[in-house]
Amino acid sequence: MHTPVTIIGAGLGGLTLARVLHVHGIPSTVYEAEASPTARAQGGMLDIHDYNGQLALQAAGLMDEFRRLILEGRQAMRILERDGTVLFDKADDGTGGRPEVQRGELRQLLLDSLPAGTVRWDHKVSGVRTLGEGRHEVTFANGTTVVTSLLVGADGAWSRVRPLLSGAAPEYVGRSFVETWLFDSDTRHPAPAKAVGGGSMMALAPGKGIQAHRERGSTLHTYVALTRPREWFAAIDFTDAAAAAARIAREFDGWAPELTALITDSDTAPVLRHLYELPIGHRWERVPGVTLLGDAAHLSAPNGEGANLAMYDGAELGKALAAHPDDVEVALTEYEQAMFPRGTKAATEGTQLHELLFGDNAPHGLLTAFKDEQTP
Repeated sequence: MHTPVTIIGAGLGGLTLARVLHVHGIPSTVYEAEASPTARAQGGMLDIHDYNGQLALQAAGLMDEFRRLILEGRQAMRILERDGTVLFDKADDGTGGRPEVQRGELRQLLLDSLPAGTVRWDHKVSGVRTLGEGRHEVTFANGTTVVTSLLVGADGAWSRVRPLLSGAAPEYVGRSFVETWLFDSDTRHPAPAKAVGGGSMMALAPGKGIQAHRERGSTLHTYVALTRPREWFAAIDFTDAAAAAARIAREFDGWAPELTALITDSDTAPVLRHLYELPIGHRWERVPGVTLLGDAAHLSAPNGEGANLAMYDGAELGKALAAHPDDVEVALTEYEQAMFPRGTKAATEGTQLHELLFGDNAPHGLLTAFKDEQTP
């Protein structure tokens, strides 16, 4: 196959695709809006699953390098009552199938695995149009243009490539996360550090929750979940970090101080993240010369599968293209027909998970689910 692949987006999915193509001798170019690999923070911890994310890394030939990034002990998990009482506590015994790594470190691993010049930074897409016969033109904000016979949208929730295939647009799920960080927590924030433990911690109630994870070192990264309309958050001035944190913390009045400290004692300004999703079962009719992967194809509320699915999509697409070097359309059809149902399954399960996390029976529905999993 000599048709170069044009990939929009240098996230984990796009980079995995580029790496698997490289392994099979297929050239690709990745265009990324960010100015450099370090232009912004790359998010927190990821649990890389043995049934999708790790399979993608195997296809990319990067499992040994991946294992060196794993943070031991981070698969430990506990659920706390709002008063701090421990309801569920599972240690990391080393046998779990979802080892944790830092997203930024995993992304850098993928970047380092590609030939120099594969990723073109500072290429924000300003327009995409169909030229016919499977060819598409991509225009960038920096004034450059590329014409390609094989275009892949790996550009996330607000994909600029998706409209070539589908009129679907992300919709707000009715819930948002507010992120905070506590650094050097064992020394500077011992009570929250003890509450979180060695891995992840969830304190849940109907419509809300405080979820935290111990990252590299003793950094605590917290996602505060609130089921509120966007207008409710718009009334909070997030440019005033202390006032915003205090306002969010008021939603947890009466909760244990070691839990609310994860909000009020943040060493950074709180960051608001609205949650969006595409319709469950999102799919499209085959359009020559273009496809999507990851959130661009099947965005859903965060459920632990997003990064894993994006990487798996990228690997499966790369393998399909390598298996059909003389017929791109057969490869794209094969890839999409497998991708659609797995995206639907993950989104459906994600909706069920959010009901367990934040529904009327939280946290007891989740506790029951965990106990059922452990029952022989």
